[in-house]
Formats: sequence, C-alpha cells, structure tokens
Amino acid sequence: MSTPTLSAPVAEEGLFSPRYRGSSLAFAGVMFLVGFAALALVTTMPVAVRSLDGLGQYPLAFGSFVTAALFGSVLAGRLNDTYGPRRPLAAGLVLSVGALVVCGAAHSVWVLIAGRCLDGLAGSLVVVSVNVTVARTYPSGLRPRALSLMSVCWIVPSMAGPPVAGVVASATSWRWVFLGLAVLTAVVAAAAVVLARHRIADAENDSGEDGADTDWQRVGLSALLALGAGLLVYAGSGLHPAQVAAAVVGLVLLVPTAPRLLPPGALRAAAGLPTVVLLSGLCSGVYFTLESFVPLLLINHRHVPVSLAGTAFTGATIGWAGASWLQGHVWSAVPRHRLAAVGTAMTTTATVVAALGVPHAAPRLTAGLALVVAGAGMGLVAPSLTVLAFEYCRPEEQGRYSAALQVAQSLGQVLVMGLAGALYGAGTSGGRAGGAFAAVFALLFVLAAGTRLLAPRTTPARTAAH
Repeated sequence: MSTPTLSAPVAEEGLFSPRYRGSSLAFAGVMFLVGFAALALVTTMPVAVRSLDGLGQYPLAFGSFVTAALFGSVLAGRLNDTYGPRRPLAAGLVLSVGALVVCGAAHSVWVLIAGRCLDGLAGSLVVVSVNVTVARTYPSGLRPRALSLMSVCWIVPSMAGPPVAGVVASATSWRWVFLGLAVLTAVVAAAAVVLARHRIADAENDSGEDGADTDWQRVGLSALLALGAGLLVYAGSGLHPAQVAAAVVGLVLLVPTAPRLLPPGALRAAAGLPTVVLLSGLCSGVYFTLESFVPLLLINHRHVPVSLAGTAFTGATIGWAGASWLQGHVWSAVPRHRLAAVGTAMTTTATVVAALGVPHAAPRLTAGLALVVAGAGMGLVAPSLTVLAFEYCRPEEQGRYSAALQVAQSLGQVLVMGLAGALYGAGTSGGRAGGAFAAVFALLFVLAAGTRLLAPRTTPARTAAH
C-alpha cells in the first residue's frame, strides 16, 4: 500500500478530448444503461412477483441481486487483475443480456430469482471493470471528473426509467420490460465495444499470468459469503423455524469469511485504505436503507400519492449527480477525505430530517427532503472514496480493491437493511408504525454519525497528522 499523491487537475485535456472521447462515451453509455435498468426494474419487480404468485419471496427476489454481486465483485476483481478489464466487461454485458431474457421468460418466481442472481453477477462484472478501466485509462486529475460523469448518467434514467417501465408493463406485460432491456443492453454493449476497444486494450495487464492461489481462494470465500448473505435475506422474510435456521447458518458463513475479503484492518478502521473500504460499506448501507424506508413512510404512513413520492427518488438522484459533478469540477483540488467528511455529515443530517417527517404534525414531504440531502452527500462520498482507493493501491491491485469496495457496499446494504427490517418488523407487529419508522431512522443516525467520525481516517495516519 502506498501513500497517495494527489495530482493537480489536468488542464490541457478533458474527458471528451480526442484521446479520451471514445472511452468517455462508452463508459457513459454503459452507466446510462445500468441506471436505466436498475430504476426501471424498481417499478417492474412488484408486478412481476405478484404475477408469478411469489409475493412471499419478494425480499429474496430483490436481495438475490445484491448477494450474487458479493460473489461477482471478487470474481471480477480477480479477472481484472489477471486479464485486464476488457474481457470481464464484455462478459458482464453478455451475461446481463442473458439474465434479462431469463427474467422476462420466467414461469415461476424461482426462475425470476435465478435471473436476478445472474444479473447481480453481470452487474458486478460491469461495475468493477468500468472502475478499473477508469483508473487505468485516465490520469489522476481526470478520474474525479470521469466518476462524476458516471453519476450524471443516472439523471435521465431516474426520471424516465420508472414511468417508461410502468407504461410498458401496463400496455403490454412486465415481461417486455426485461426483454426490451435485453435488446437495449445488446445494442449499447456493441456500441461501447466499438468506441472504447483501443483504450481498454491499452489498459489491460500485459502479464496475462494467473494470479496466486490465494486470490482464487478469495473467490471461493466470496461464494460462501454470498450464500450466507442470501440466507440472511431469506431469514428476513419471517420468523418461522426455516427462517431462524437460515439466519443461524447465514451468520456462521458470514462471520469468518467477511474479514478475509476486506483489506487487513478494515474492521478496526485502520487509517488509509482499510477505512476507505469500511466507510464505503457503511455509507452504502445507510443510504440505500434510507432510500428503501422513506418511500414506505411517505406512501403507507403519510399517505403521499405514489407519483408524488417518486419525486423524492428523482430528487435524490439529481442531488447525487449534482454533488458528484461539483466534486469532479468545481472542487477537484479539495482533498478527497475532506469531501468525504462533508458528505457523511450531510447523510447524517438526512437521517434526522427523515425522523422529523414521521409525526403527522410534520409536512408530509419532509422525509422526501431527506433523500435529496442524502443523495447529495453520497455524490460527494462515493467518488471520493473510489479515487482514494485507487490512489492507495498499485495498478496490479486495482481489480482487487475495486472488488473490495463492491463487497463492502453489498455487505453493508445486506446487514444494515437486515437490522432495519428487524426493527421495523418488531415495531409494526405491535401496531406502532410511527415508532417502527422512528427506530429505523434512529439506527441509521447512529451509523451515519459513525461514518462522519471515521471520515478523517481515510488518510494515512502520518498524513492525517499534518
């Protein structure tokens, strides 16, 4: 691990200068597609699960994507470090097409879940490969801008994805949302390969060597971790003996494997890269759990119309993209750990705003504002942590640590969502919906406040001392 040296922003070349234009257009297209698919399926999944008589497996249908991504992230990191990002990226895009076809043709909820697992694996291959290619293609001064471009590419999907998917599902069938996305993915993938083939080829490792056996052992460990996380997701669907047994087995698998897939010192928040990875996981868990419970609060507890509640989600995406653009352009010279500190403070504030929106005396859209604030906070935190992670590691380690970030984020989502779900379930079983939401937001506040305290430790100890 090396100490990062922050380079001055590149003035003579930009993302769309002749040298980088093909790469930037390709990555923008891929991330636009990823965002459109993810947000379109938010609208489609409830309809699909209900149509397949699988409402009882709804949490598993959603959670299967994240749990498969735990395994896929480590596999993608290993493949990127061994072969370079071109082949894993191509494999991820091809697998994504196949996964969407499986989902669109599903005749049972279990086939749909299998398709979502394949999609999670595909998504992790794509995201890790794009991150590695950004690190190897652009100079350090352009990396924050490249990452902000990826965030900006989610703005249109956030506004168009859910309504377009809803119209398609209503006018035809939910199956055509998946099948249509499969066609769109194939087209965008082909265009991306043509646009960026030379730049990605230049970014590959020249060694082509197989990695150490220990790295492939990490891939095996990630499979056990994903299985444990999947069992915990399944356990969250009830308190029957089968779910309790699944929770026990899931923890048995999770506890010994998770520390071995994160950088040494991550669980004790050692300064530098370990804290970068830990912070990434905690922030991801807090944000996406908040993103799940705020719409539930607005629609079920405050009786906000679904169409109006959806504007909070759009606002969060715009806030994320806007803050990401600022960190990559206006504040590109600001140290990354300071931007992370500001972002975590904003996320902490958002949990308080969400809690203030629980009482019926508060304006109904108060909690919706929390998502906008949290999204802006994540727009500062997420790209800053990615930039720091790549500055701390050597080029041949970029795949591994990009994978570590993805593992931490997926694990953070599974664990924080599981804890929040348990609190919510306990509260609602007693008929105290308001208290249940308050408990969830209190948990998120504690975790978010912890991330604010950890943010200064994203620099090495000797750097933080100055």
